[in-house]
Amino acid sequence: MKTITQTYTIKAPVEKVWEALVNPAMIEKWGGGPVKMDDEVGTNFSLWGGDIYGTNTKVVPHTILEQDWYGGEWEKPSKVIFKLSEKDGVTTLDMTHTNLPEESESDFADGWKNYYCGPIKELVEQ
Repeated sequence: MKTITQTYTIKAPVEKVWEALVNPAMIEKWGGGPVKMDDEVGTNFSLWGGDIYGTNTKVVPHTILEQDWYGGEWEKPSKVIFKLSEKDGVTTLDMTHTNLPEESESDFADGWKNYYCGPIKELVEQ
């Protein structure tokens, strides 16, 4: 199993970045829709019409979002952890994706940059 870690420096308040992670209307704007998501522990979410799905396992608003993720025919979930912190109106978003099947590592490493965290950064910095 593989682990991906990426850090994004986002010129926006932490509240705005948080909304881009958990608010369906914001997620639709950066391209993760159709989506089912909120910021409650136990929520079963889906992104991209169900291509990615899972459960929110830990939620500390504006600080931590942990999720079990499934993609394709995975027998066991991978784990995604978003940690947010803000200083002087700039948010640091640390993303860690663990227990990722080896054959999926390259696709997900690029996907985080090109289709998830990168688009979130672009959207909230506008």
